[in-house]
Order: sequence, then C-alpha cells, then structure tokens
Amino acid sequence: MVYKAAVLLFGLFVGAFAAPEIKLHGTTLIGRDVTTSNVEFFGGIPFAEPPVGRLRFRPPVLKTRLDTPTFDASEYGDWCLQPPLTPGIKDVSEDCLTINVHRPTGAKPGDKLPVLFWVYGGAFLIGGAGFYNGSGIVAHSIQRDTPIVYVNFNYRLGPFGYPQGKEAEDRSQLNLALQDISTALKWVHANIHVFGGDKSKITIFGESAGAMNIGVLLLNQEFERLVRGAIFESGQANGSGVFRADRGELTWQGFVRSIPSCASLAITGNTFPCLQNASQEEISAAYLGSFNTDQLTVAWQPTLDPSRGSLLPYFPSKLYKKGKFARIPFIAGTNLDEGTSFSAVARNENYTESDIRAEILATSSPLAVDPGHFAEVTDRLLELYPDSPALGSPYGTGEELFGLPSLYKRVSSILGDLIFEGPRRQWTQAAAEHGVKVYGYLFTQPQPFGQPESGVPHAAEIGYVYGNAFDAGESGRRLTTTMMDYWISFAVNLDPNDDKGSKRPIWPVYTKPNQVLIQLNGDNTTVIRDDYREARIGHINDNSIAFRR
Repeated sequence: MVYKAAVLLFGLFVGAFAAPEIKLHGTTLIGRDVTTSNVEFFGGIPFAEPPVGRLRFRPPVLKTRLDTPTFDASEYGDWCLQPPLTPGIKDVSEDCLTINVHRPTGAKPGDKLPVLFWVYGGAFLIGGAGFYNGSGIVAHSIQRDTPIVYVNFNYRLGPFGYPQGKEAEDRSQLNLALQDISTALKWVHANIHVFGGDKSKITIFGESAGAMNIGVLLLNQEFERLVRGAIFESGQANGSGVFRADRGELTWQGFVRSIPSCASLAITGNTFPCLQNASQEEISAAYLGSFNTDQLTVAWQPTLDPSRGSLLPYFPSKLYKKGKFARIPFIAGTNLDEGTSFSAVARNENYTESDIRAEILATSSPLAVDPGHFAEVTDRLLELYPDSPALGSPYGTGEELFGLPSLYKRVSSILGDLIFEGPRRQWTQAAAEHGVKVYGYLFTQPQPFGQPESGVPHAAEIGYVYGNAFDAGESGRRLTTTMMDYWISFAVNLDPNDDKGSKRPIWPVYTKPNQVLIQLNGDNTTVIRDDYREARIGHINDNSIAFRR
C-alpha cells in the first residue's frame, strides 16, 4: 500500500494550498483537485488545431504545444457539435478537439503509470468526454495500490466526423473521427509522461459506437504502436453494416441544403470549399436548427474506403479470417439484452414481420450478395427467431409481454444478436484462432431502476465500470468493485486476474478449444460457455457478408 499512503500524505499536504499545476512544453496547466478522492484533473486541453474554416472536413492537425504562458485546465472543453439529445450539455462547438486527464494526486514524470484511454459512444452522432468522470476509476486504482492514469477526449460526430457521399470519397476525407482518435493517442504519446503516465502502457477502451471505432482502428496492424491492450464494451468493427460513402449521397446533400450559403451547391459534387468558407455560427445554427428525430438512423458512421492504406478497406469479417488486425490482448463483451434499446419501432401494434424483412433489407442495401441468396438468408433468420415470447429478449422472462406486442421481444432478440452478440462472438473467435490473448464477458446484472421490458440493456454496464452505478444494493456494490478490479488489473497487467482488490473468480482466457466467458453478476459472477443461441448466432456469423459485416 506504499503508493496509496504516499498519495494520501501528498494530498493532505498540498490540497489546502493551491490547485495542481504541471508544465507542458513551457505552458503551466492549472487543474483542480477532485474532492475527497486524492485525484487531480486537468481538462479541456487542445490536442489538435480547431477543425474549422479550411480545417473543417479535413484530417486533424496534431497540437502538442499551447501558445500561452498559463492555461486554465480546470474544466472540460466544449462538446463537439451534435443534436440536442443529451441532457446536461451546456456548450457545443466545432472547436471541440480537447483532451482530459485524471491522475493520482502528486503523480510525477517517471512514475510510468498505466493509462486507460476512453472512447465514448453515442451512435456516431452524440456524446462527449464530459459525460464520463474518470475520478472513480483512478481513486479505486489508488486504493488497490495499482495506480493508473485515466484519459478521455472529444472527437467529431455526425457529418463533421463521418462525411458521406461521393465527393468525400473522391477527396479522401472519410472517417475523420477515427483520425481524431488516433491523433488524441499521438498527443498522449507525446505528453502523458508529464502527468505520470507511461505511453507504452496504454489500454484503449470504449462502449457502443466508441468500441466500434476502436474495432475499426484495430483492423490496422500499425495500431499496435499506439496501444498495447483494448476493452470492447458492446461494440466491434463488424457490429454495423459497412458501405461505400456514396450510399450516403442523399444524406450529405440534405446536410448541405441546411447550410444557407451552400444550399444551392448541394447536388454539384463540389460542396467542400463552400462549407469550409462558412462561418462557425452559420454551420452550427443551420445544423442544429435543421435536425429532427427522423434523422435518428445510423446515417453517419465509418465508411468503406478502397484507397491504399485506408482504415477500413473491406468487410471486417473478411479481414478477421485473413488475420489482418492488430495483435493486442483485449476484453470484449456484451449485455444480456442489448437489442431492447433499439426496438422502439416494434412497440407499435401495427408492426409486422413484413416490416422486419423490409428493415433487414434496407440496412443491408445495396446488397453484397445475390438477391435470391439474401432472401434465403432472411427467411432462415426469421425461422431461427420465431415469434415466440419465451425465446425473445429480455431473456429469461418466459411468456411475459410487458403489455407490448409479441414482436417486440422477437425484434429485440434479432437486433441484439445481429448488432452486438454475433459480432462479439465472431471477433473473439477470430482473434483467439490467431493467437491473441482474449477475455470475453456477458453482463447480466438486473437493473433495479430500469424498465422491466428493457431487461439488462445496452450501456447498463458503464456505471459499474466507472464506480457510479445507480445500483446501491449489496449486489450492485459488489459487482462495481469486481468490475473495476477486472478492468484496472487488465490495464496494469494485460490480465484481469491480479491478486489485488476484491476476491473474485479467475477469468479464463478465451481460446479455440475453451470458448468461455465470465458472467458479470453481483450474485453470480461465474464462468459460462459461449454457446448460447448457437444456431441463431451461427447463422448470422456464417452470413456476415450478406449483412455487410
């Protein structure tokens, strides 16, 4: 407990006198103490030049130095421009590429602490670093005497991070958000030693779209130079259908039409110069003013890029088979009822099986396989996922319908397996077959304040990882400690099974002959076989290309 004692003494000595400060290339960063936790925060630090004007819809430009003697790093920076869908957001801006660090009080260069680097989710459309307070993770790491540094950051969203359309591809301006992530990591490599971190011990982790972004980056073996480990919470590269950018041509044109000074150019294929000349005020007002809930589809997402050296050159499932991905240890898992968060349409009593077919076709078009074969794949999918409530999600609820149409549970099961469970299984199996050290999990903790028809939904695990779950019972507290110990142990050792912190089950490595997961449940954390819904998930993964995965 040597490090913990040193941090406590240091905190008592300096905490009452001044805000924490560090020197970063000649600039004094003034942060703040996190109350009662022996953690310091430095935030809102630019890691790239503002992506405005000529840098709008361009790759990020790394910024490692600040052109000022002092910098107020006591608060998060503005959130990236996004629709008004997240409660509590105060300020959004295009000038949003900032990074934040939580570290143990008094950490210093030379401590070489492991780093956890978070990538938030939000359907590639919403989200921000300010929503995720890493002080609980860092405080717990100190308590268990395995201190770490926590980093998170903002990346561009929607059309600003994921431009669509033929023009974007022709100009090689695709997947800018993925480049934001890489640039933030390069900033960490250049500067994290000042905060007491070790650039050679970075574990990247994220949830949902954040994890999907990480998955795409890991399709590139050179990414091994930036991180040494990864944690995927409910998301992989193969979780969403991938398409060429021209599929989103009409979406891009609609966005351009919302910008008054550029609207007349929407169909010309030459919109970027005008958009780059538009003022920040016009871009922001027009984008936010034109948004409506009809746009809540995954219109903005990573795109296939056939150019040489691209981040996403082909379907992830094909790259998995060829072993074309970074060889770094990782944890990957899902929640029991992922699909319930995406099945709102099936709450409508007029929703039918024909609507399910139409939705599957729409999200897989243009088709990558023969139409006749796709129809056969869809027929078999619906046979394997019948309209039987006892087989649907939320799982383990028998014939209970929660006052909803029976198709709700059917659709929830299909979507959960198609977007999350199937991709997780395919990714862990492929990596294990190529000799990567893999750990898998299934999060099954009942949610005391959730809607019963949601079961254990998408994103439910996040609060347990961060130590702030709304689950105050003994079971919830126990699981929070267990999960934080697993995650921190992995960041420190690339193995979740150190002997620090809580007493917890050994989490076995996922291998080809021993495909097992840890079930994360406050009353029953135990090892389970990764063979549930085997025929159903097997059909999805056997037909990945049909679903454009």
